[in-house]
Amino acid sequence: MALVLTEEQNLLRDSARGFIGDKAPVAHLRKLRDTRDETGFSRALWKEFAEMGFAGVLVSEAHGGSGMGHMEAGLVMEEIGRNLTPSPFFATAMLGATALNKAGGARANELLKKLAAGDLLLALALDEKSKHAPSKIDTSAKKSGNGFTLNGAKTFVVDGHVADLLIVVARTDNGLTLFLVDPKAKGVAIERTVMVDAHNAARATFDNVALDADAVLGEVDGGAAILEAVLNVGRAGLAAELMGLSEEAFARTTAYLKDRKQFGKAIGEFQGLQHRAAHLFCELEVTRAAVMRALQTLDEAPEKAGPIVSLAKSRACLSGDLAVREGVQMHGGVGMTDAFDIGLFMKRARVAQELFGDAGFHADRIARLRGY
Repeated sequence: MALVLTEEQNLLRDSARGFIGDKAPVAHLRKLRDTRDETGFSRALWKEFAEMGFAGVLVSEAHGGSGMGHMEAGLVMEEIGRNLTPSPFFATAMLGATALNKAGGARANELLKKLAAGDLLLALALDEKSKHAPSKIDTSAKKSGNGFTLNGAKTFVVDGHVADLLIVVARTDNGLTLFLVDPKAKGVAIERTVMVDAHNAARATFDNVALDADAVLGEVDGGAAILEAVLNVGRAGLAAELMGLSEEAFARTTAYLKDRKQFGKAIGEFQGLQHRAAHLFCELEVTRAAVMRALQTLDEAPEKAGPIVSLAKSRACLSGDLAVREGVQMHGGVGMTDAFDIGLFMKRARVAQELFGDAGFHADRIARLRGY
């Protein structure tokens, strides 16, 4: 697989870059943050995402979507990262669409149509600990009559406070099962948590929530395979977001090095800073190759995607960390102030690194997948 974009993918990237850069630049995030917006993103902008075909990028044309692939979704995520755009694209168009696609069935198909039209927001309720640990699920769903009774708690539910439906991962008699849960149902409590990067997550608790059999997404006790696919897509999407974020941080830093004068010349002329910038550039190029390969593998051989997706997420975490740290340091003292955007890139990078596993988590995962 050549690590280059096709002509159609280049056109999509240019379209996404122009649209998101114009409609939702970093100033858009600042406005939502400073006004303490209750939603945390623009619903009107999300409808425009749908009109552009972005909401249904992973939804087939038969269900009203664009019928594209993970590489295309990754290109949109990259532009979201470049602009720090708060958007339900990750939780709904990537995680939610993947779960519905993998589950199949009449209800999933109807929900996919609403998702592609921008009329449905989804949120994955998975983690229960302070760190990503998808194998440690204590939330339980016990059989009760023709349905189930759900009990437990979830944390770090991205866009959970605005979701029309929660995709809840729960332990059943012989494995994991995914359930579609109405956040307004009796026994469900949602608490919004505005994260350090001014994006949204939520805590969700489930106290004897009654679910009917139609709430099951996929098969009872068969949720592990769907969850694995969802996590692979989510991790690759986050790696793409970190890639866009890192490249923008690098671009802003090099521009600052050319503009900032010290001792009568631009600080970018100092060899020590040139070496640091060159090192970062090389790191980003290696990471881009890993991210592209992960997205390509999801499209062409998803059953083999696990290790390369973990490699891409690990690389993106490490190079993203380097990009934002170097950006803040090379900006000097002003890099730590809210007057400059570079600090916002650092905050978002920190959150994206933790979502669905940091570099250490994925290094360990690769080792385990390789039999170590």
